Amino acid sequence: MKEFHTFGWYAARISPHLPKKAFQPVPSRLFGGFAYLSLTIGCILAVSLLHLHPVWNLLLAVVLGSSFAALGFLGHEILHGTVVRKPWLRDILGAIAFWPLCTGPKLWRKWHNVTHHVHTQDEEMDPDAWPSLERLAKSRLLRWVYKIPFPIRAFFAFSSLSVMFTLHSIKMLIYFFKDFQLKNRSVVLLQFFLPWSTWIGLLFFIGFERWFFAFLLPLLIANFIVMSYISTNHHLNPLVPVNDPLANSLTVTVPKWIDVLHFNFSYHTEHHLFPAMSSKYYPLVKEHIKRMWPDRYHELPMGKALAALWKTPRVYYQQNELIEPRQGHVYGSLGNGLDPENITYRNMEAMPFSSLEEKPIIIKKAVGKEKK
Repeated sequence: MKEFHTFGWYAARISPHLPKKAFQPVPSRLFGGFAYLSLTIGCILAVSLLHLHPVWNLLLAVVLGSSFAALGFLGHEILHGTVVRKPWLRDILGAIAFWPLCTGPKLWRKWHNVTHHVHTQDEEMDPDAWPSLERLAKSRLLRWVYKIPFPIRAFFAFSSLSVMFTLHSIKMLIYFFKDFQLKNRSVVLLQFFLPWSTWIGLLFFIGFERWFFAFLLPLLIANFIVMSYISTNHHLNPLVPVNDPLANSLTVTVPKWIDVLHFNFSYHTEHHLFPAMSSKYYPLVKEHIKRMWPDRYHELPMGKALAALWKTPRVYYQQNELIEPRQGHVYGSLGNGLDPENITYRNMEAMPFSSLEEKPIIIKKAVGKEKK
């Protein structure tokens, strides 16, 4: 892709084709949230109070984990203001929805709405973007991590999806805490610690064995579901100099019934074009994008997107490619040569280095093999 456009550029061309109701909040989404909340409370009570066989507890844990994730998807929508517009009500409902994932509304809006959406796939500004080769070379920890052989690293990367949302949320609290005004810092901390205190309190009340099925295992399941989406949202796309959602975002496809259960969270390119629009209308937005810019739009089945993530590294080389530093294998990104059906790489040693003379040195430094 040789030229980029902002999300406003695209939105201005699609908006005239959308019904006016698409730009209004949709409070009826709360009915789904109430159903998930009731299911969550019911399952926790069943695990906590009934003497059930471990198999039944396991099944309830799966239901709980799925409900935790779905509530998180709804919380994401609520905190974008697409369900209710009153700030105080938005934050209360968002806090309830994100309670199982232990993420407060003020932190989420700062991290996700204000920063990620404005600076999507900007290496320096987007807190969710993966690093470039140059940044890798400057980090001792990353250099150590990338000494691990790629297949082993890929396995652990996918295993870590079960904890990554929780860990990244804690990292974002530390990262953004200083950016909040003094009067808001106590609120941010309260919104973070209050959910954790309830879940830890539940541990002391019902004991570890039941707590494992009532919260810990569901949290791991919810993390995996949520991160399966988040990992495919942008991490096969290039880093970009302009926040162009058709270049830096990927929409995944899942069965229709999963879209219903997950509040259309799969429509991610559409979300970055219209973050203040209810996801109820994203299928309509998708139709117009594919009609106007079919060659720019990126869409993959969820399974193929996850498989492509497994087979490619997460370090960027020259913005629009991905590199495995240990071996010097260079892969394309979406829109820049990556074919999810046939993932191949080229050896960087075979590249002409007329304008990149220092790159081999950087690679060796990145894996801890620089020459003295």
